[in-house]
Amino acid sequence: MTNNQITAPPTLPPRSGRSGFSWKQVLVMILISMCVAIFATALAIKIFLFPSPFKPVVLTQKEEQQLEVKLKRFEGLEAPPEKPKDYDKDGNLIPEQYSEEPGSREINFTEREINALMAKNTDLAQKLAIDLADDMISLKLLIPLDPDFPIMGGKTLRVNAGAELAYKNGRPIVKLKGVSLMGVPMPNAWLGGLKNIDLVSEFGGDDGFWQAFADGVDSITVTNGFLNIRLKE
Repeated sequence: MTNNQITAPPTLPPRSGRSGFSWKQVLVMILISMCVAIFATALAIKIFLFPSPFKPVVLTQKEEQQLEVKLKRFEGLEAPPEKPKDYDKDGNLIPEQYSEEPGSREINFTEREINALMAKNTDLAQKLAIDLADDMISLKLLIPLDPDFPIMGGKTLRVNAGAELAYKNGRPIVKLKGVSLMGVPMPNAWLGGLKNIDLVSEFGGDDGFWQAFADGVDSITVTNGFLNIRLKE
């Protein structure tokens, strides 16, 4: 008869009297988490509810001279002409035969010039900033809300928007890429379903603004910091 051998269970190492974090470590981590949360909340409130006004663009003397030359080509964007040759001896404006120059059909502006134009006679430059990138125009807008406005009365609403602006296949392209309020992108349904829709193709089939706009544009070029639009004859 075979004797049954009983194997003793393995001996486990003695448990340490301490396991995990101590209550002091847990308390420190909780305090750090609370500080981070408070700082992040305060920063979000500062950025989204009390954003600082945009700094207006100030052109250099050379940029200012170049902008003045461009503005002289647009009626109403400069003071009335004061050159002696434009007036007769009685101070009356001398008639002039109409003519068109090939270069007059092109509109060229830099991003800095566009933003500087808004700062000339208005505080709009502190509330609106425009960015030019490849085939893209973006804007940032600060809208002060009336103190009696519900919930956010007296606060400043931050709006960001972007649109694709290009010229492809012989037609201009205008697409709304999106709009965000206080950093939150708005659903396409709230934008009337117009997100990523070519407005020229969608609404240019009938006589109207978009059809006339497309028919009058020969090319559009938007690059980093530069806008060029050439009009048709």
